Amino acid sequence: MTTGGMGRTYKRGSTWWIGYYHRGKEHRESSGSNSEAQARKLLKKRLGEINAGRFIGPSEERLTFDELVQDLVNDYQVNGRRSLNSAVSNHVRHLRGLFGFHRAVDITPDRVKAYQVHRLDEKASRATVNREVACLRRMLSLAVESGKLSRRPKFKLLDGENVRQGFLAHGDFLTLLGNLPDYIKPVVEYLYLSGWRKGEALSLEWKDVDLPGQMIRLRIENSKTKESRLLPLTGQDQKTGRLLEVIQEQAKVRRLDCPSVFHHHGQRIGDFKKAWKSACKRSGLEGTLVHDLRRCAARNSSRAGVPESVAMEIIGHKTRSMYRRYRIVDERDLREATGKLQAHLDEQPKESTVVPIKKVAS
Repeated sequence: MTTGGMGRTYKRGSTWWIGYYHRGKEHRESSGSNSEAQARKLLKKRLGEINAGRFIGPSEERLTFDELVQDLVNDYQVNGRRSLNSAVSNHVRHLRGLFGFHRAVDITPDRVKAYQVHRLDEKASRATVNREVACLRRMLSLAVESGKLSRRPKFKLLDGENVRQGFLAHGDFLTLLGNLPDYIKPVVEYLYLSGWRKGEALSLEWKDVDLPGQMIRLRIENSKTKESRLLPLTGQDQKTGRLLEVIQEQAKVRRLDCPSVFHHHGQRIGDFKKAWKSACKRSGLEGTLVHDLRRCAARNSSRAGVPESVAMEIIGHKTRSMYRRYRIVDERDLREATGKLQAHLDEQPKESTVVPIKKVAS
């Protein structure tokens, strides 16, 4: 056995091994050779990596992309994240096309940048590419947290991501609603009035509805934010409103063999993209998304003077930045703001309130 600095070489059978310390932990590694000189060369390399802050141990060198994916899946399952299927079937599928045969240590900023260019060439949107790269970043972060990687490479998301600005004026919404099949109209109107996500509304069951108390509770297991939310069906005056009427109308067609509030012949309503797309086309509103109804709710709440914190609680936004991203301002909003400012100025006194200073006699 020979030692040098913070490391040593030693022999097992006919093979020379090295041992060295990093962050108080001893690492042992086979040189794969029966030559002590090769072992010393490998030891010198490892000690140099440690001193330069670029240490990559043997376990890190063996960590593969597929292992990163499995750790991501485990993290999603442990934390009950509902976007697991989307992350694996969409984001990971594209990432695997370029990184599938790579080791984790081979995922460098340059290769991530090459991936971004490749995906843009495939006509993927910048938002889509950013979601995929964010998924990759999460995979590497999990590896660092578990001690499988010593550091995570830094790479940037793409700038210029287009934020969708879609929303419907109330009249346009009523036109669209009239062109939808009758069994879909209630859930679409509910989405427009509540601002809930489509999955949250479709999972609504009668056990979540308190008709006498005119209140709906979104259960934690059905909430994307993993927080329960309350949705009043009327205001403080307890007068009827369209939201309450929608639920009352659904109560009239309630079936004992179906727990869902929104159903079609006793079957919970599922995806209705085809019917939605056809109704949008007939209404002259092609390109409108179901998710745009959520933006409508945020905008309508803002224009109605609902306090931002209250609107966030009802609609289910956890951050003000996200709520403001949904609370779209159009040209009419801007013109109204300008008009209010001018009206305020017109009401102000025209006489100066400043008393001129009298000249002092010389």
